[in-house]
Amino acid sequence: MLESTSDKLGGGTSSCDRMWTMEVQVTNGRKDRKRVSRTRDRRRESSQLQEIKQEATRGSLKRWKHYIQCDGSPDPSIAQEINTFISLWKEETNQTFMEVVEKSKLVLRLIEKLKLILMETPPFDLQEQNVIQYQGSILQLQELLHLKFNKATEILLRQASTLADLDSGNMEKVIQDENVTLYVWANLKKNPRYKSIKFAGTQIGFEIPKILATSDIALQLLHTHYDHVSPLKLVRTEQENNFLMTETVTDEGTKTTEEECKPQESGSLINSEDEIKVEDQDVTETSDKKDSEAEKGELEMRLLSELISAAQLYLIENTTEKPFIYEDNEVDLCQFTTLGGVYHLDILELPPQYKPVNGWMIVQILQEGLQKFTYPPETVEDFDTENAFPPIEVTLKVHENVIFFEDPKVVRWDAEGKRWRTDGISNVSYDAEARLISFSLETFGPVTLIQDSHVNMPFLSWELKPLEINNVLLIVTTLFTEIQIQIKENLCMLISIKIKDKEHVSNLEGKWMSPISFIFALKEAGLNIFPSGHSHFYVVTNNKNPSVEMRAYRQMALLSSAFAFGWSKWNIVCNTTKVIFKAREQPTEELIENPKWVLLMFSGDRAQRLKMDENSNSYSEALKEGTEFHSTLYHMLKDVASREAMEKINNSNSLFIDSVCHMLLSIRFLSYS
Repeated sequence: MLESTSDKLGGGTSSCDRMWTMEVQVTNGRKDRKRVSRTRDRRRESSQLQEIKQEATRGSLKRWKHYIQCDGSPDPSIAQEINTFISLWKEETNQTFMEVVEKSKLVLRLIEKLKLILMETPPFDLQEQNVIQYQGSILQLQELLHLKFNKATEILLRQASTLADLDSGNMEKVIQDENVTLYVWANLKKNPRYKSIKFAGTQIGFEIPKILATSDIALQLLHTHYDHVSPLKLVRTEQENNFLMTETVTDEGTKTTEEECKPQESGSLINSEDEIKVEDQDVTETSDKKDSEAEKGELEMRLLSELISAAQLYLIENTTEKPFIYEDNEVDLCQFTTLGGVYHLDILELPPQYKPVNGWMIVQILQEGLQKFTYPPETVEDFDTENAFPPIEVTLKVHENVIFFEDPKVVRWDAEGKRWRTDGISNVSYDAEARLISFSLETFGPVTLIQDSHVNMPFLSWELKPLEINNVLLIVTTLFTEIQIQIKENLCMLISIKIKDKEHVSNLEGKWMSPISFIFALKEAGLNIFPSGHSHFYVVTNNKNPSVEMRAYRQMALLSSAFAFGWSKWNIVCNTTKVIFKAREQPTEELIENPKWVLLMFSGDRAQRLKMDENSNSYSEALKEGTEFHSTLYHMLKDVASREAMEKINNSNSLFIDSVCHMLLSIRFLSYS
């Protein structure tokens, strides 16, 4: 029996299955055929239910894998382990900068694991206390890591006199790693003519005024290739999930309460092996028992179907209003994205230096630790403020793994207001070839580069091509780039990026990742093709009905092993309750040079082939001669599909279909093309 979209994507008994069963009954009219159909449905639903439950317990499997590795690292999802790790690290003192750098690799992995747990856990399994715990652990790790870097910098600056350059007499140090880069300069000579600072072998540096050139200071540029400054994005809590679940509408049009949809115990699940055993019992009793078990299984399947549908709708729903009202010069983080990490720029008071005494090295350790130098000073009576404290000229290197399609904007962090701001920065210039950005900064502090999150939206076109069973190629074309993504089984990989028709080499190419990790990686690289719930405020969209859009993506994912789908110019013409796209069968692994497409229209509960084509002069919803209306895309394409195509569809892996569906829901090209 052919599997329906709802089954493949974790739903319960769908209208497609009921229609299929009715067709069998009408054709044969025999009770035994009906019973065979019901048995197959139950067995298949039981198998699908087990797969869904295995997918939902991935967190437990990851914890077990972590346990058997026995590498000494804590499990960040366990509060006791992560709290112990944080407490023990706080007690460690006098760590050098390189020791902190090595430790930071583990800390960053722990933070990444916690973020993935928050994003990968199904919303209906995410509890409020866990969300609070994980987000709290992330903040503690971030704060402690930055504190450790500051302590290590203090230890380094105490040795500045012993590390001084022979030519300039000042200390200059560059420490580079995959996650952080430190540039530090200590002003030991206080030469008023030494105002241009360029770190050896780079174009990175500062132009400082005379007041700083003659002061006991150090300049620090700590470039963290990650952003631990911007506020964490909140995750939906358990109360919101429960409200969403109780408001879920069933196929019959009624609302189901939590009590009615309460999952059964694991022992109540149907066992497909037990189902086919022959028992020496009365036929009627056996049938009643199976019907009772089937009802329990169907109840649990219905609950899972509704929860998964609600979670998928959450991915594509649009918010009704912006979450914040932004002030002048404040960066709207719904519109812009920070890229390339954060540059922590600090003017520091030079700590007391090591002094040799009778073969010993002694140093005065200040109880207050490393202190920042106030610039401009709070008291300026003896200075001409207009000339004595000009902005400091800064030149930075843009991270090599980040793509800017427009000149980046520089913003500074307002520690008091906890926000990024655009004021206090002037004279910005960007050298795209050298990837250098220069600007004038009035006051030091964290700065970062931002890009419009929607620079690649709306999309110009898209295409989903099958390569083989459980393997597809997704092509998204924007104004600036063409991105090719391969989805195989339950993993995604970046195939290529074209910018201005030229291949661009990315460090992400050739790396297989889970869909959520892959989406994060593309966003961090500047390749954001994933709209958020606020994107419709910043991009002109088709604004399709979320339920129709979700069902279309689920149907495409189900058929993706054998059918190709593509962008149609008519999609923007039809109303918001319908979607239009191209489709064609591709039963072989070879790509077709001049494919023959057909136009399909789908409204969520009705699919049809259109009479017009992509080159027609006017829009028409007329039905193609010799075709019929169908309830789903699956049933419509099944009528014209080859046997080879249907075999691929029937043998498609559920996790593959789920991965394709998740990617389509995240890109939303039916609304953003």
